Amino acid sequence: MKNNVLIEDQYKRTSLFEKENVNYLVHVLKRFNTVPKINNINIITSTSEPNAFKIVPNKSIIIGTSFLKKPVLALVYLRYGIEWQLWYKALGSEKHDTVLCDIAALKVTRIFYKLLPKDDKEKLESLDSFLINLIKSDEELNTESLLKYDELQAFHGLNNTNKVFKDSWIPIIENLAKPTEYLLMDGGDLRLNIDEINLLNKYGCRPFPRPDAFTFASSTASSVSNFAFDKTDKVRSILIRNSLKNGFRNATIEFSELLKNNLKKIFKLNDECQIIFSPSGTDSALQIAAITQIISNKDITHVLVASDETGSGVPAALKGCHFENTTALNHPVKKGDRIEGFRDIDLIKVPFRDEKGVLKSSSQLDEEVFNAISKTNELGRHVVLHTMDQSKLGYQSPSDELIQRLNTFDNLSMQVIVDAAQLRLDPTDIKNYLSKGYIVTITGSKYFTGPPYSGALILPKNVSKVIDSLKDTLPKGLTEYYHHSDWPTSWCCSNDLSSGYNYGSYMRWNAAIVEMDRYFKTPILYRNMGIEMFCDFVDESIKEASFLEPTYSDETKTNSYNSKEFGIRNIRTIYPFFILRNNKALSIDQVKKVYTLLNSDLSDQFQGSPLEIIRLAGQKCHIGQAVNVKYSNDIESAILRISLGARVISESWVNRDISLYFRNIELQMNQITVIIKKIELILNNPELLN
Repeated sequence: MKNNVLIEDQYKRTSLFEKENVNYLVHVLKRFNTVPKINNINIITSTSEPNAFKIVPNKSIIIGTSFLKKPVLALVYLRYGIEWQLWYKALGSEKHDTVLCDIAALKVTRIFYKLLPKDDKEKLESLDSFLINLIKSDEELNTESLLKYDELQAFHGLNNTNKVFKDSWIPIIENLAKPTEYLLMDGGDLRLNIDEINLLNKYGCRPFPRPDAFTFASSTASSVSNFAFDKTDKVRSILIRNSLKNGFRNATIEFSELLKNNLKKIFKLNDECQIIFSPSGTDSALQIAAITQIISNKDITHVLVASDETGSGVPAALKGCHFENTTALNHPVKKGDRIEGFRDIDLIKVPFRDEKGVLKSSSQLDEEVFNAISKTNELGRHVVLHTMDQSKLGYQSPSDELIQRLNTFDNLSMQVIVDAAQLRLDPTDIKNYLSKGYIVTITGSKYFTGPPYSGALILPKNVSKVIDSLKDTLPKGLTEYYHHSDWPTSWCCSNDLSSGYNYGSYMRWNAAIVEMDRYFKTPILYRNMGIEMFCDFVDESIKEASFLEPTYSDETKTNSYNSKEFGIRNIRTIYPFFILRNNKALSIDQVKKVYTLLNSDLSDQFQGSPLEIIRLAGQKCHIGQAVNVKYSNDIESAILRISLGARVISESWVNRDISLYFRNIELQMNQITVIIKKIELILNNPELLN
C-alpha cells in the first residue's frame, strides 16, 4: 500500500508544486470544491500504476500519479468517478443496474466539462484521452451506445448484466443528472448563463461559490455561498436516491412541498396561505397578471408604484406580454408580443423620480397614487395596486395613511400587491401584510443571498379561497412559462399548464432557504446589533470618501406600521452612491466600467507597484450593479450600491461565540474599506476607464 496514498496526503517536491505551477493548481483545486462530497469514498493516488483510473464501487477511486501532472485532466476524471459512485450508492439493492451509473456520470461530466473556463479546456485539446474524447463527442447517451465501450466498463470492472434502460429512469436522468452548479442556472433564462472566461453571469456572480470575492451585492444578486452550495448538492444526492426508490414524481412533489413548508416555517406563516414558486420576480408579476384576470371580470388597471425601480420586465409582464425572447422553460418567444389568453389592461406608472431625476417626497407619491386610483375607481375598473417595500435603492411607497384613505372609497374593487422582492423584512412584516389580505411577492436571491432567479408569491387565505373556488383556467400561453406543479395542487385554474418540474427553481430556493434558516438562527439581539453596527459603518465610510456622494435621504423611507420592535425594514441596508472624479459625476458608461473593474483582478495592470497596491488591485469586489440616475437633476449618470446581505450576519455567527461574532462583523467592515480604496485606485488611474 506504500504505492497508494490518499490524494490529500500526496505532496512531494515535484515540478507540480514549483512556484510557477502552484497558483494554477490552487485554481483547479478551488473548482474541485463543486464536486459532490460522498462519505466513505477515498480518492487514492497510485505510483505503481501511474496511468490507472479505477472505480472501486462503494469504496474508492484510484487515480495514477501521471494524471496529477495534468490537473484539469485529473479534475475531469475525478468528477466522473465521484458522480458514478454517487449513483451507485443511490441504487440501493439494485446493484446490477450499473449502466445507469455509466450514463448519469457521463452526462454530468459532459456538462461539467462545458462549464470549465476556456483556458482549462484548451489544456485538454491536445490530449488523447478516452474519457475526454467521449465527453466532447455528440454521441447520444444510451445503453446501446455505451456498452460498446469496453474502456468505460473497465473503469469499475463490473459487467452490466441488466442492459435495459428503464422508462422510470428517463425523468431522473433528464432532471437530476446535472451538476449542482448547472441546476442553479437551469430553468431561468439566458441571463443566468456564464461567460467562458470569468465564469460570471449578467449579474456578476457564479452558480458555484466564489469565496475569493468580497461580496456586498445583495441588492442585485450574489454568488451562492459554500454553505448553501454544499447543502443543495447533498439534496441532489438525496433526490436521486428517493427518485430511484419511490419514483421520480413522488420524490419531486414531496421535495416541492417540503420547500414550501420550510418557507412557511421560517416566516411563521399559517398553513392556509399558498406559495407559488416562480423563476424570477418578473415571472411573479406575470403570475399576478394571470391570477387577476381570473379573479375579476371587470376591466383591470395596474397601478405600479416605483416603476423606475422595479424589474425592467415587470410592466410588460403585467400587460401579459413576453418580457424576454426566451421563457424560463426555454421556449423561444418574441419580446413584447401579447401572451395568448391575456386580455387588454391599463397600466399606470408611478415612478419614484420626476423627469429631472429628482426623488419625489412621500406626500407627492401618495398624492399620485391617490389620484390614479380615484379616477380608476370612478370608471368602475378593478384596481391592482403594486406597492413597494423595498426598491433596489432602498425606498418604500405608498404610506399606510394613503392605504387607509383609499379604503374610504365607495365600491372600491382593489387588490394590493406588496413588491418585497428585496425581502428586507422580518416574519412579523410578512404576517402583517397577509393579515390585511395583501399578496406578497418575494425572492430568495436579494437580501438572503440565494442564487439569482428564485421568485415566489405568497397568497393570503382569503385570496387563495377565492381562486380555489374558480373554474376558469389561466391564460393558455402560460404553458410556455410554468408547470402545473408550480401551482397549488387544489387549484383547478392551473390544470392545463404543462407537465414537468422546474428543478432549477427548486434548487435555487433550497439554497435560499438554507440561508434564511441560518440567518434566523442567529440570536435576535446579536443579529440586530450586527445589522446596526455594519450599516452605520457603511454609511459613515461612504460619506467620508470625498469621491463618493450618497443619494439616499430621509424621504420616501419606511412606512412602518405601529411596532416598537427593531425591524430590518426600519433601517437602511442599501447604500447607493454617485462616483465623482474632479468633482464631476462619472458618465453612465464609466460607472458601469468601474463596476466591472471592481469585480475583476487588476493586479496585472499594476506590475512594479508596491505589494499593497498589487493586492488591492487584485481583490475582486462584487457590489450592486449600476442603476441610471441623473446627477444634480440634469447630468446623465449612474449609481452603484453597497448592501447588507444576510450572510454578513449568519457567517459572522458561525462559531456561535459572541466575541468572535463581533470580530467577524468587523472583518467584513474592513472589506468595505478595501472596496472604497479600490474605487479610489481606479479613479487615480483614469486610463482604466477608457
